[in-house]
Amino acid sequence: MSTRTKPTARAEIEIDARPEDVYALVSDPGVLAELAGEYTEHRWLGEARGARPGARFVGRNRNGSRRWSTVATITHADEGSRFAFDVAFGLIQVSRWQYDLEPTERGCRVVESTWNRSPQWFRMLVGPFIGVRPDERDVRNQRNIEATLAALQRRLAP
Repeated sequence: MSTRTKPTARAEIEIDARPEDVYALVSDPGVLAELAGEYTEHRWLGEARGARPGARFVGRNRNGSRRWSTVATITHADEGSRFAFDVAFGLIQVSRWQYDLEPTERGCRVVESTWNRSPQWFRMLVGPFIGVRPDERDVRNQRNIEATLAALQRRLAP
């Protein structure tokens, strides 16, 4: 799926901080885990670590008492402008997450987007295990994005 297609969830916020400072936070999977709703922690895979294309990490997620893991592969690491990664569960492409930053007069605009790439049959299969009905995934991602951006803004507040 191309990023030129419409995201399945997206929100933006203006933050009183330089794009480079915001990028330092959103490109760190550990910081993202502190800010996000479902995503709770990470562990790097292989030798490549840090915000660079090709680096991979296991993302651990939680919804109440339910827990699951996925593997993320960083696709874009353009300091100060874009950080993005694709998420898979085994061989199944689950999603793409992307943070776009652009300078504004006050600081920068942060746009967080996701594309739900999982096939319907997969959503039906995993829904009971993760506690998210297939038809609610995009709505939940929208709420999670809004909460993540609000937490990011609080984190960078002077």
